[in-house]
Amino acid sequence: MSDLGFTHIALAVSDVDASISFYAKYAQMTVVHHRIDQATQSDVAWISDLTRPFVIVLIKAAKVEGALLPQSHLGVAYQNRGEIDRLCNEARAEGILLDGPNDWGFPVGYWAFIQDPDGHTLEISYGQEISFTVEQARDAINRVS
Repeated sequence: MSDLGFTHIALAVSDVDASISFYAKYAQMTVVHHRIDQATQSDVAWISDLTRPFVIVLIKAAKVEGALLPQSHLGVAYQNRGEIDRLCNEARAEGILLDGPNDWGFPVGYWAFIQDPDGHTLEISYGQEISFTVEQARDAINRVS
């Protein structure tokens, strides 16, 4: 793996442990680094799905401003619709399901929005075929160059 390209997104959170639990449950992410930042004395955790060199950096903040709202969101893909349905049922029971599940066909797929503990939006999806779309674009660029 190489640390090139898009490597992370940082989110201000009010409770790092609550966010770790949420993203473990709804995005299959695990802590890969956790520390108290010496400069700011803030609790900081890096979480990853371990599939590529990309992390979400969770930074404890006294006040969370600028939450990722439905149009600005994080997205995670699942292997099947059943997982989306199961997670939507759990999110609905917890009162954090914002929208879905919805089936918008190719290329958007089957998706739902879930709200994390600080109001940031997570999209869970199946069937978006992002890797296929990126490969097509890469092939087209390579043909031109």
